[in-house]
Amino acid sequence: MHTVWRRVAAVRTPDGAQLHAVVDGSEDAPVTLVLAHGWTLAQAAWDDVADLLAPRIADGELRLIRYDQRGHGRSTWPSPTHPDAEISIDQLGADLASLLDQLVPTGPVVLGGHSMGGMTIMCLAAARPELFGDRVRGVALVSTSAGDLTSDPRSAAGRMAALKPGVLNAALAGAVLVEKLRTLLPPSHPRHRRMVRELLYGADASDAMVLAGAEIMHASTVRAFITFMPALDEHDKRENLSALTRVPVEIFVGDEDKLTPPRHSRQLADALPDAQLHQVERTGHMLPQERPQLLVDALLRLLEAALDDRAAA
Repeated sequence: MHTVWRRVAAVRTPDGAQLHAVVDGSEDAPVTLVLAHGWTLAQAAWDDVADLLAPRIADGELRLIRYDQRGHGRSTWPSPTHPDAEISIDQLGADLASLLDQLVPTGPVVLGGHSMGGMTIMCLAAARPELFGDRVRGVALVSTSAGDLTSDPRSAAGRMAALKPGVLNAALAGAVLVEKLRTLLPPSHPRHRRMVRELLYGADASDAMVLAGAEIMHASTVRAFITFMPALDEHDKRENLSALTRVPVEIFVGDEDKLTPPRHSRQLADALPDAQLHQVERTGHMLPQERPQLLVDALLRLLEAALDDRAAA
């Protein structure tokens, strides 16, 4: 049993959104790891990774920060006093910058992002390139894409993008009713779990794993699902990845990923020739749940490299 010092923090963004963050470990730790989750998920999607890192955190070797993206989990939407606040992946990158400025003002940082969380890191790198190689010393990009996410109509993302704006707007307008309808098919229902398994998990995923992921997603709102869908379609940082060439990068994708198929990770590896690409067999989109030890091994490599860089400096 490892005792980990934990605190909850609130990060206020310029447009009035409040990000809910959980900080594990001492502020005196030599390096900080920040993990960003994906669309319609929450920081709980990283729980398996966090559990495996607990001994290192308890020993004072690192500090871990997980947070809910705006409009997800316990984080809020922008303040009503900012009605023109944009919903974009670029804005999520700005949110991550605010989190670093407020919770990790000094010291080396390693970033990990799953799906939309990986896109968040790319947007931060495009907007704040000076952070990379200086403050940010390593990056893990997991089941993610630099752009062109929905162009393939055969992919799951492409099929969702084909939904007409009128359909999405009607669903958003009737969100209260839609939420009530969702209660008729909870995660405990076999049909619900079957749909989640087919879309998001690989062949080796256990029933308990699928249920845990389904519960995280079910806790998300219809608004988060609908509002961020166009933002994912518009995301394109394929020509803005140069800052990531300054730091070690590890790229992970499951060979059965239907949302961000392996071609997206291969494109990232082509743009970042020094990055390490890992295509994992019998694994779907929920790689932090499906293969947490593989990710922890990579994160520890990045954390050790960050400390080596600090010592060399």
